[in-house]
Amino acid sequence: MRTPDDLNESSLAQAWADLKAHADAGLQLEANANRLAFGDPEFLLRRETRGIRFQLEMLKPDLEQQKLGIENTIVVFGSARFPAPEDAQRTMAAALASGDAAAIRDAERHLRNAHFYDQARQFGALVARYSATLPEADRLFICTGGGPGIMEAANRGAFDVGAPTLGLNIALPHEQDPNRYVTPELSFRFHYFAARKMHFMMRAKALVAFPGGFGTLDELFEVMTLVQTKKAHPVPIILFGANYWKRLINFDVLVEEGAISPEDLNLFQITDDPQAAWDAIRTFYKL
Repeated sequence: MRTPDDLNESSLAQAWADLKAHADAGLQLEANANRLAFGDPEFLLRRETRGIRFQLEMLKPDLEQQKLGIENTIVVFGSARFPAPEDAQRTMAAALASGDAAAIRDAERHLRNAHFYDQARQFGALVARYSATLPEADRLFICTGGGPGIMEAANRGAFDVGAPTLGLNIALPHEQDPNRYVTPELSFRFHYFAARKMHFMMRAKALVAFPGGFGTLDELFEVMTLVQTKKAHPVPIILFGANYWKRLINFDVLVEEGAISPEDLNLFQITDDPQAAWDAIRTFYKL
């Protein structure tokens, strides 16, 4: 006699076989009242099932990280537009060869910012080397948004020393592929920014924010707000690149105008050195 588990597995297999057959034949799936609900993409993509999709985005990465023993991460944010030094050099050579003034200006900016890529790579390697000395349950893993630029650099630093490295990618109108230094089993793709940001925080033991744009600022201030309002446990928050951050945000004005308390300035530190950033995290946790 077939057990309930057998029947369940048979139903699941049939649902996935149905989906695969349509995909292999290049056929458009039509809504089908008889199809199992979870095997009906049109149903799952309805507005009314958004809560289910959000829950799945929370659950899938969580279960996979649990399975692989990922419990502690160091999250690195930063611009996707800051290239590796070798790429910046190639861009400059091409711009000079073209003689295009606008291209040369862009290439000069890329060269100017390329050192942040190198520093993020160094930081990723520092974390990974130290983590390798810890018991498995205590290891720290570099986690980024999984894209290019600073994110790639931090993943690359951990990859350089043989450590697993995470990427929490986001589906965007201009497709952003995971960088090649993210461990494939730890490369997750999100539709919802909110679910992605929750996953950044769920295992984060520290946040290091390199120079970046709206996305970096969004992620940085969300973490600061959660810690300030005690919705999240205090973690080291490191702003990397003193000149950039001090030109971008005058935090003292927030204090002067009473928008934040003076002690809120203690929520973060600013540095220009990968080792100093890592030392601040080690000091916080007495590592």
